[in-house]
Amino acid sequence: MPRPASVKRGDTQALRQHVCIEKIVARYTRLRGSGRELRGDCPLCDSDESSFSVSRDKQLFYCFDCQAGGHVIQLVMALEHFSATEAFDWLARQAGLTETDSAGQPTTRDRLLAAHRLAVGFYRAQLESPQAAGARTFLAERGFDQAAATHFGVGYSPGSWDSLTRLLRDKGFTDKELTLSGLAQEGRRGPIDRFRGRLVWPIRDTVGNTVGFAARQLRDEDNGPKYITTPKTPIYDKSQVLFGIDLARNSIATCRRAVMVESYTDVMACHLAGVSTAIATCGTTFSSDHARLLQRLLGEDGRARTTFAFDNDEVGQRAALRLVEGDQKFAAESYIAIAPDGLNPCELRLVKGNEAVTDFAEPRTPLFEFVFQQIATHHDLQAPMGRAAALDEAAPLVARIRSSALQHELAIQLAGTLGIFNIQFVVRHIAQVARQARASASGSSTPSLRDPVYTTERELLKLALQYPHLVSPAFDAYGVDEFTAPPYLAVRQAILDAGGTEQGCRDPHAYLISLREAASDEAVRALITELATEAVRCVTVDEAYAGEQLAQVRRRSVDRRIHQLMTALAVLGEGDDPVQRKHVENELWTLQQYALNLRERGIEAL
Repeated sequence: MPRPASVKRGDTQALRQHVCIEKIVARYTRLRGSGRELRGDCPLCDSDESSFSVSRDKQLFYCFDCQAGGHVIQLVMALEHFSATEAFDWLARQAGLTETDSAGQPTTRDRLLAAHRLAVGFYRAQLESPQAAGARTFLAERGFDQAAATHFGVGYSPGSWDSLTRLLRDKGFTDKELTLSGLAQEGRRGPIDRFRGRLVWPIRDTVGNTVGFAARQLRDEDNGPKYITTPKTPIYDKSQVLFGIDLARNSIATCRRAVMVESYTDVMACHLAGVSTAIATCGTTFSSDHARLLQRLLGEDGRARTTFAFDNDEVGQRAALRLVEGDQKFAAESYIAIAPDGLNPCELRLVKGNEAVTDFAEPRTPLFEFVFQQIATHHDLQAPMGRAAALDEAAPLVARIRSSALQHELAIQLAGTLGIFNIQFVVRHIAQVARQARASASGSSTPSLRDPVYTTERELLKLALQYPHLVSPAFDAYGVDEFTAPPYLAVRQAILDAGGTEQGCRDPHAYLISLREAASDEAVRALITELATEAVRCVTVDEAYAGEQLAQVRRRSVDRRIHQLMTALAVLGEGDDPVQRKHVENELWTLQQYALNLRERGIEAL
């Protein structure tokens, strides 16, 4: 039967009828024989005893050694580490089939992919043009020759308004398809090229389909951002695509290793240096979708290792904290590498050679160890209060871990990093934080400002805005850290920056105007307006009610400080100065007396 030019998307039975399994197998191993059954070495288990059998009649495979078997889609899934959908797309492309919808028409996806294939060829050809001299210089200065550019599909987008647009129109693509693809954008007189006068990299999906582009600025007169990428389209979502994943896929799955770098040139440098597992996000932060994509390739056997390579500690710290707050299993299998001398992999390859890049990419510092070390550098670990503060900062991160065994191990590691000899205290403290977090979980990652926990803080801020004369001057002596909800803390800072409630007593109208001007952003300004107009919860708003709110906020602040001091005493080490211990004990006793006084006398104790 002659092979049709199209196949309905997802119709695996039709696809299998028009793909010869022996031709696909021939890509991976040599088959022998000429009858109904062909034999060869198994490409799945590397058996060299001709244990691999392919049935021409049934279009099935089977290995008598590893017992793997099935049809051609299952074979490609195993060999190429594809999902079923990816294997279908890959086989359809190998067979030159167009994917159609239920009406037999080419799918929108297939049309957009076809447009991108033409764009790749167009940009590649343009890289050889005279006007692309700057692009070629850019590549050469970073150690990339023509072969490297070809391998990664790097090209050049001409500076004219519609070079690619005219080509695609001539090939039968409509203006709607051009804008939908992200290759063009609306101009004054119709679609124009999105990328103009830039070096371009094709962004490919796991299967190898080009689904978008990233383009780098080359000329000073280009007023756009340094990098621009394809916007979200039916085939491209930057939160679900990794640059280089098509080239790194098999190495990642085989080695159970992945190296996440920061830029497109870093990916190129790593691959050319022999680090074939290097990938990068496309102008966005690493997301949970990225993690799921990598986890599928890395496998679930506990050998997975992902190294995040950063240029410096500051960038690494911010990224590491985001990772810790994400998928805990993925975080536990992740490592951090900070480049020597602040060099990125591309620069490192130029300055120190390929070996330095491969050495840099080795997984050495576990993610959690790196985070603990970064937290430790922000505190004075020679003082008990410093160790206590570091523990309070790190404990919620460890408490998020669902695996009790891993949580216990990391608690012990944290105690060692912070120099806390009482390991069991740290273990119990983190377990308690975890229990409290579970108990207060409400299904929302953002705490509600209407939560009773924050009621008193909200009331006091409303009084400070609407009745400043009732809380001044006591309120102005309150530190910003006496408010625990971040939005309320921001409002307290705005009041401080606007001159305090004392300013409100003199000129209430000018006071509110100053507050809005002092707000850090629009969200804080909106909250100030809300608090300035919302009714106070008490019918009779007087000095007594204001005093109750002042006392409660202060009492909770004192209670938090008492907790910190008790933690500090618990983490005291054998080598700590006795005078320091005595100082902590004295402050603790004083605050306990103050807290008791606040409970008994209220505002009079301030």
